[in-house]
Amino acid sequence: MRVLPSFQVCRAIVVPKQDSGSFTEPTTNHFVPLLPNDQTPEGNESHEQNISYKIKIAYNFHITGSFKFVSSLLSYDSGLFLTIKGVVMARYGQSWKDVRRFSLSTLRDLGLGKKSLAERVTEEAGFLCSAFKSKGGRPFNPHLMINNAVSNVICSIVFGDRFEYDDKNFLKVLTLFEEILKASTGILTQLTNVIPTLIHVPGVASELFRAQDNIFTFLRGIITEHKATWDPNLKRDFIDAFLEEVEKTKGDPNSAFCEINLLMTVGDLFTAGTETTSTTLRFGLLYMMLYPDIQNRVQEEIDQVIGRERKPTMDDRANMPYTNAVVHEIQRYSDIIPLGVPHKTSRDTDINGFFIPKDTLLMFNLSSVLKDESVWARPYQFYPEHFLDADGQFIKRDAFMPFSAGRRICLGEQLARMELFLFFTTFLQQFTFFIPRDQPRPMDGLIIAFILETPPIKGENTMNEDWEEEQLR
Repeated sequence: MRVLPSFQVCRAIVVPKQDSGSFTEPTTNHFVPLLPNDQTPEGNESHEQNISYKIKIAYNFHITGSFKFVSSLLSYDSGLFLTIKGVVMARYGQSWKDVRRFSLSTLRDLGLGKKSLAERVTEEAGFLCSAFKSKGGRPFNPHLMINNAVSNVICSIVFGDRFEYDDKNFLKVLTLFEEILKASTGILTQLTNVIPTLIHVPGVASELFRAQDNIFTFLRGIITEHKATWDPNLKRDFIDAFLEEVEKTKGDPNSAFCEINLLMTVGDLFTAGTETTSTTLRFGLLYMMLYPDIQNRVQEEIDQVIGRERKPTMDDRANMPYTNAVVHEIQRYSDIIPLGVPHKTSRDTDINGFFIPKDTLLMFNLSSVLKDESVWARPYQFYPEHFLDADGQFIKRDAFMPFSAGRRICLGEQLARMELFLFFTTFLQQFTFFIPRDQPRPMDGLIIAFILETPPIKGENTMNEDWEEEQLR
């Protein structure tokens, strides 16, 4: 059984409705990992009850569990939650609404949900498969190549450009993102949640800040280039569209469209559009190597529906229930964002019998939903049949919420679903993935970070027979 990150700094307790709600006054905006669910008496009940853990550190902190409670909180639609500039973690309010509305509208204008973007994803999948093929069947780690390919899709929308897989500067940026994810869960960094003043001590969070500064330098450079070549009559990408809004609202002190918000929003889209999808795809390859019978069955369905002569399209998904179920099960079982996006309450409230005071940081235990034993037949096994009915047809599940839910449901959910299906299907159409003969079986496990990572893996691939060479160009 997989568990959440464990770093015990205080004991979690169940908070009943009659609790007075007298917490320590919040003084900081950091949070701390909790003791894993299966290591606390209360946590073992999380699938049977609506559980809320209260953590008493430098501020109010709740972690909620169970499908019923999490789904009810995330659907609460009354401006209850606050969560900085940008669009992912920004404080709820008019600025956040303006930027999110603009982002969704602009992404749609630039192809989100349209056939043109699906074709762009398929094209990038072809480039990635060519990179795989260049390995000549030798064992290799696909980590950075997959990151680069997935990132190129969002880069084409936000930056209007893509980066070659051997671009050293861009590979450095992708590596910096990895460093941030891992550094954010280091012991010294986590201690700043308990003693916030430690963040100013040299060496405690220096690597984290260094990586962050370097990424912002990269993004500022791209924005500066766009400003120098910006033409109000030509909208090349998301940055151009945002610059147009900056120009329109110039002089309005309350406008959300300013250069710092542009930087943060671009950073949010770049991060969210890269790390989660690429990590899920890497888990997908890991599971295919670990469960070859499932890989074979997916390939049989691909042969029946698509064949080897053409590239996959989103229209194929409706005719491929097993492959669709496998993609969904990869997301459920990998469970890469176990605590979702943090929320913060804007007022005292009472939900489902729990008192939650104002300024409480809320984390939603999505793991408790994706592993709820009352919902899933085999929650701790990789079991695609979770998403199939008795006739083998695909079925949706209410407890499937890897993209979270409510107001802060993942902005790029539609793009992510498209990428996962097209990349994954293209991989298995062209290759069979297996563990190198001289390598131990990879762990079905995790590297702990804010986004859970696959362990280091190497795999071999073999070209599926009869695949035409031009499909790899």
